[in-house]
Amino acid sequence: MNIEQFLQDKVRAAVTALYGEPAPGQVQIQKTRKEFDGDMTLVVFPLLKLSRKNPEATAAEIGEALVASTPEIKSFNVIKGFLNLSLSELFWSERVNEILADPAYGQAAPTGRTVMVEYSSPNTNKPLHLGHIRNNLLGYSVARILEAGGNKVLKVNLVNDRGIHICKSMLAWRKFGGGETPASSGMKGDHLVGKYYVAFDKAYKAEVKELTAGGMDEETAKREAPIMKEAQAMLRKWEAKDPEIYGLWQTMNGWVYEGFDKTYEAMGVSFDKVYYESNTYLLGKSIVEEGLDKGVFFRKEDGSVWCDLTADGLDQKLLLRGDGTSVYMTQDLGTAYTRFKEERLDDMIYVVGNEQNYHFQVLKLILGKLGYGWADHITHLSYGMVELPEGKMKSREGTVVDADDLIDEMVRTAYDMSQELGKLDDATPDEAMRISRMVGLGALKYFILKVDPRKTMLFDPRESIDFNGNTGPFIQYTHARIKSVLRKAAERGIVPASELHSSALSTEEVGLIKMLADYPGAVAQAGATFSPSVIANYAYELAKAYNSYYHDFPILREADAQKQTMRLTLSETVARVIASAMALLGIGVPQRM
Repeated sequence: MNIEQFLQDKVRAAVTALYGEPAPGQVQIQKTRKEFDGDMTLVVFPLLKLSRKNPEATAAEIGEALVASTPEIKSFNVIKGFLNLSLSELFWSERVNEILADPAYGQAAPTGRTVMVEYSSPNTNKPLHLGHIRNNLLGYSVARILEAGGNKVLKVNLVNDRGIHICKSMLAWRKFGGGETPASSGMKGDHLVGKYYVAFDKAYKAEVKELTAGGMDEETAKREAPIMKEAQAMLRKWEAKDPEIYGLWQTMNGWVYEGFDKTYEAMGVSFDKVYYESNTYLLGKSIVEEGLDKGVFFRKEDGSVWCDLTADGLDQKLLLRGDGTSVYMTQDLGTAYTRFKEERLDDMIYVVGNEQNYHFQVLKLILGKLGYGWADHITHLSYGMVELPEGKMKSREGTVVDADDLIDEMVRTAYDMSQELGKLDDATPDEAMRISRMVGLGALKYFILKVDPRKTMLFDPRESIDFNGNTGPFIQYTHARIKSVLRKAAERGIVPASELHSSALSTEEVGLIKMLADYPGAVAQAGATFSPSVIANYAYELAKAYNSYYHDFPILREADAQKQTMRLTLSETVARVIASAMALLGIGVPQRM
């Protein structure tokens, strides 16, 4: 039941009965502020024209009519022009029954909309790192939340598999690799290729240093460094489909893809479709030619193609280099066109860091100038960078936190901390490792997703695995605690009821049920704002409230059989909603811990 809609209908009926006319416009119902008594509040001011009375008198009159006509409303109080309504215990117990009867609780009805969420978007010149982890976890969670909101969601990855960056790794491998392969070195393919990306940068800096020592200015040295010129020549050969260069590109990218797949599997994310820039950049070029014909773009004397955005408060944007090679914008034009045409999308969401804010602002502007109406349905989910206590990471210098290493470290730390706290005492070795992986990954995912995506965040691995406070393991442990109570009750022949039949609920129990009733609203808010942090913090508040309830209200030691069954039923409902919320974050919850 939508509580606001239920009360709006009741208020409309009461207003019509009292004043002979329906309430004008939208009836304003909102949650009662914490400092006042009540569950929901009616804003009375819009109804004064009908009542022809002051706000207090109008609110009291409507409150009396609602209590008399609606059993679910047990009392009311008036604060100026606000009517605070208190709902009955029976009303709240019925909400639990609705949740128990709905296996898809929290999910909205189908909207008929198709939404594409692009995330990951790695370059094939290096392994995934901590920054990629935030990207992947955020994109995957947003996709699951939008699915729960009733949308058909396509999770996609755009692999940046071409360009100067991959040529740098390829050239360094040819110069310094000596035929090294993942099989011969024992390295994951993405790590091996990343090793040569770092090797290129080292050689490039050495050449620049040598040129500047010989009297050349630094900017010129950067352009004239022989190894950079070789990389640029390799890119031109690749675009010309030179057999040797193209074959090497396919081989080294194959190594990287195999490595990426292992990391994605360990991270627990997946995709419905993978796009490759090598397949879309040529279409991008044709769109640029179309823009030239329409007069949207212009060509400079060196042959390069640009779009003048100065009238939009920006600058001139390069779309094709003078030698005819593509830039990222060229590729993104082609990719966007392909997706909207093939998939008939209603919305397209790019999950990309905030350093690309300008890029996506330009992308939408250019697509709009080309006459594509769907440009307005592109959203850039711009997220902040992940920083470490030591500062920012730098890929080309090899100072990143590797995703594979971090995942392994999180699992090891979860195992060690769980052992120290005795949480694995009754587990078999296999079960202990499975729980440790679930807890370690849960800690990592929750720590990253609980932060609003738009904020830069500082990542501290050990803090994330704390079993107390606003962490994934705390919520996972709450779920495991409830499951333990349910198992022990079942051993005594006591099981939760399929329905809650109780009008004698404590204030704490009503408080828990109110939080459970808030879950669909939290899912809707998270979807509207593309913010998994809404779900993360909802799950934490629910787990925290349940733990407080668990300490104050005995379950297995309760002598009153009716109360005991009710508390078991309420506990099981909390566990179900916690598991559902955590699943939207891509986090599993253990049955025991």
